[in-house]
Amino acid sequence: MAGKKQFDMDTALDAAMIQFWRDGYADTSLDDLSRATGLNRSSIYSSLGDKDTLFLRCLDLYAARYGEQYDAALSCAASEPVAALRAFFDVTLGRIADPEVPDGCLIAQSAMTIPVLSPSVAAHAKRMLGLQRLRLRTALKAGRLTDQDAEAFAVHVAAVNQSLAIMSRAGASPAQLLAIVGVTVDALSNALRA
Repeated sequence: MAGKKQFDMDTALDAAMIQFWRDGYADTSLDDLSRATGLNRSSIYSSLGDKDTLFLRCLDLYAARYGEQYDAALSCAASEPVAALRAFFDVTLGRIADPEVPDGCLIAQSAMTIPVLSPSVAAHAKRMLGLQRLRLRTALKAGRLTDQDAEAFAVHVAAVNQSLAIMSRAGASPAQLLAIVGVTVDALSNALRA
């Protein structure tokens, strides 16, 4: 249609997600989002929503993209819980090593800024963290841990996973990150033998 700009919504959302991931919610302006997406401010508002709405959409996109990978990694937890946990961490380590995406984790970064987020965005970030814990708890319970142990390990593994993203942003080496993962995987292996 003449005079009407066309754009790919998925490409624009992905560009906005990368912008928020790189600079965080508070340090990302509408001008930054405009540069990242190639859309003017009015197009962002009319097509993608206000900053909070766009950020929520980006959190959902991020959670869906990596959530599918985490689910696939944990799919063998009932028969091979240690291998599943290793595969779970491989998803995170692969994301960290990917030069196409920013360091760290959009959800971890969001959780660290909860005090400056709007109540609805803060609640959404907390829900995203909770989903990771539930995903892990379900897999660990299938892997023959008791309810109590599955919950304790899920909280621990989720915390370690988030710390990997934070430490990578702070400059930890791949060897250091692997060592952290190794301690957690060994702890699960020992718990399953006990």
